Amino acid sequence: MRILNFPKYDFRFKSSENKVSIFDDIRKKFVVLQPEEWVRQHVVSYLIQDKKYPQSLINVEKQLKVNDIVKRYDIVVFKPDGTIEILVECKAPNIHVNQDTFDQIARYNMKLKASYLMVTNGLEHYYCKMDFDQEKYTFLKDIPDFSR
Repeated sequence: MRILNFPKYDFRFKSSENKVSIFDDIRKKFVVLQPEEWVRQHVVSYLIQDKKYPQSLINVEKQLKVNDIVKRYDIVVFKPDGTIEILVECKAPNIHVNQDTFDQIARYNMKLKASYLMVTNGLEHYYCKMDFDQEKYTFLKDIPDFSR
C-alpha cells in the first residue's frame, strides 16, 4: 500500500484466499485492505495515538439515513455526553478531494451535527469547525486534541 501523509503506525495484517486484511481495532475484526480502508485505519490511529481520543468514543462504518437513503459514514468520534465531536470522510488516495466530497460530508452532517469535520484521501487533509448558527464552516489547520 501507498505511504500516506500520516505518522507511521503499526498495523496487524493477515492474508487468506489471496486477499490481505488489516485488523480494525474499533470493529475488533480483520477487514479486507482496500485503498480507502488503508486511509480509514490511518485516521483511526491518528485520532487515538496523536489526538488522544479514547477508542471507546470512536465508531467506524455505520449506517445513516439521509433523505430516506441509507448511507454509511466512515468515522464518527463522540463526545463523552454522546453528541458527535468529529465526522470523518475518507477517500482512497487516488480520489481527489473536491467540492463533491465536501457536499457529501455536509449532507451527512445535516443529520449528525458534528462539531468538526475532517475530509482526507490520506495525502491531503481538510479540517473544519462547524458554525450551525451562521450555517457555515471555518477551515482549521487541524482538529483539536481530546479534552474531557
